[in-house]
Amino acid sequence: MAKPKPASSANPPASSTGRSWGARKIAAATLQTIERTRAFSDDVFDHLTKDLDVSERDRHLAFELVYGVLRHYLTLDWRLDQVSRKPMVRLPLTVATTLRVAAYQLLYLDRIPASAAVNEAVQLIRKQPGHNWSGFVNAVLRNLLRQPVPPMPDPAVDATRSLSVQYACPPWLVERWRRSFGLAQAERLCQQSLDIPPLTIRTNSLRCSRPALLARLQSEGILAQATTVSPAGLTLDKCGNPGQLSTLKDGWCYVEDEAAQLIPLLLDPQPGDRVLDACAAPGGKTSHLAQLMKNQGTIVALDRHQGRLDRLLSNCARLGIFIVQPFHYDLTDHSGTGQATDSSTTHPTVPTMLAQPFDRILVDAPCSALGILRRHPEGKLLKTLSTIQQAQAIQREILDRVCDLLRPGGILVYSACSIEPEETTEILSGFCQQHPEFYQESVTPWVPAAGQSLITDPGHLCTAFQTLNMDGFFACRLKKSE
Repeated sequence: MAKPKPASSANPPASSTGRSWGARKIAAATLQTIERTRAFSDDVFDHLTKDLDVSERDRHLAFELVYGVLRHYLTLDWRLDQVSRKPMVRLPLTVATTLRVAAYQLLYLDRIPASAAVNEAVQLIRKQPGHNWSGFVNAVLRNLLRQPVPPMPDPAVDATRSLSVQYACPPWLVERWRRSFGLAQAERLCQQSLDIPPLTIRTNSLRCSRPALLARLQSEGILAQATTVSPAGLTLDKCGNPGQLSTLKDGWCYVEDEAAQLIPLLLDPQPGDRVLDACAAPGGKTSHLAQLMKNQGTIVALDRHQGRLDRLLSNCARLGIFIVQPFHYDLTDHSGTGQATDSSTTHPTVPTMLAQPFDRILVDAPCSALGILRRHPEGKLLKTLSTIQQAQAIQREILDRVCDLLRPGGILVYSACSIEPEETTEILSGFCQQHPEFYQESVTPWVPAAGQSLITDPGHLCTAFQTLNMDGFFACRLKKSE
C-alpha cells in the first residue's frame, strides 16, 4: 500500500516526554499530527505515546477516540456544521479537532457522561495558546446536545451525498464506487469502512500447529476460533493488547488479517524454490512464504523503506526464519544501487541477486489501500483520485521490472489491498497485453474450499463484497510461458 510520511516526522512536543497525558489530549494530538503529516494512524499513535506515562485505561480510550473520529469524520463535521455559526473547514485545526473528539463521545460513546465530554473539551482548548476558543467550543457542544437530530440527506435527491454523510465516506469515492459497482455494492463498501476489524493471527507452522496454538491461547484465558477460509488463521476475542501475547513474543504467530493470509497460498512456493518478494516489508507475506517453503530455499525480500525492512528482520528473527535475504531497494529506481539491510560485506549485491532467475515472484504492490479503510480509516480523509493514479503508475513500473526476473514456466502473483479497477483488472490487462509471454491462471486450485465464493469469473481473488469479515484484497496468478 502507499506509504505516507514516516511517523518519525510526527514527534510529540519535547516537554511531553515522560509526562502524563489524558486520553483526550492524546487523541487530539494524534489526529492533528495525522492531518499535518499524512502518516498512518497506528504509527502516529504508537510514536506519540511511546514515552508518555499513560495508564492502560487512558491508552485504550485514546485509541478508541482516534479511530472513532477517523471512521466518522465526515459525519461528525456534518453534525457540527448544523449547530455552529462557523463551518468546520474554517476553524483552526486545534479547535476543529477538539470539537470532533468531543462530538464523537457525545454521539457514539454512551458510557461517557455528556458533561464530562463537554467539560474536558473546554478545558483542553482553554490550555491552547492564542485566542481563547473555550466559549465557542462550549456553545457548539451544548447546541449539539440540545438541538434535535437533523434528517440525513435524502437518497432520492442525492444518493452520493446521502451515503457520504451516513457512512462518512468522501463523495468522490462514493461516486466512484457507484459507477464501478452499482449503488447496492457501493453502500456495502461504505458500510464496511465503518466496521471494526477483528484481531486475526496466523499460525507459525515452523513452531507449532494451529490446534496447538489454539490450545495454548485457551490455557491463557484467551478466546479464539479458527478462521473460516485461511487454514492457518485464528480470530481472537478480547485479548487486550496483542503485543503482550506470549504466543506472539515466542514466535508462535503473526498478527495478520485473514485476507492477507490467502495471498501466499496462490503463489504456492515449494521447499528449495528461489522466490522474490518484490515489496516485502514489514514481512507478513514474506514470513508466510517461508513457512510454506518449510524454511528451505531462498527468499529475496526487497523494499524501499528501510524502517519497515528493519521490522521485517525483527519479525523473521522472532519467527525463526532464516531463508530471507532482505535488501533496501526501490524497483522504480533504475540506478541499480541497493544494499543488504544487515550491511554484511559477504552479502551479494542487489544486481547480483536479481541477475539469477526466480522460480516464483510475489508483487504485493504499493496501492491506494482503499480496500482496508476499516483498518486505516485515515484513508477516508487523506486519499484522493490522484492517489489511485500515482499507485497505478508505480504498480505498472514494478511489474514491468520484475517480469524479466522470472524463469520460463515460473509463477507471478500480483496482489493489492484495493479493489479499484485501475489497480486490479486494468493493471492486469495492460500487463498481459505488453507481455504476451504471461497468461492468467485461475486461482481456484489454491483457494481453500470455504473461500471459493471469493473467486471472480476471470479466476481472480476478490475479498470485498463478502460477509466473511476480511479486508478488501485483489489477487491474480500469472504463469510465464516455457
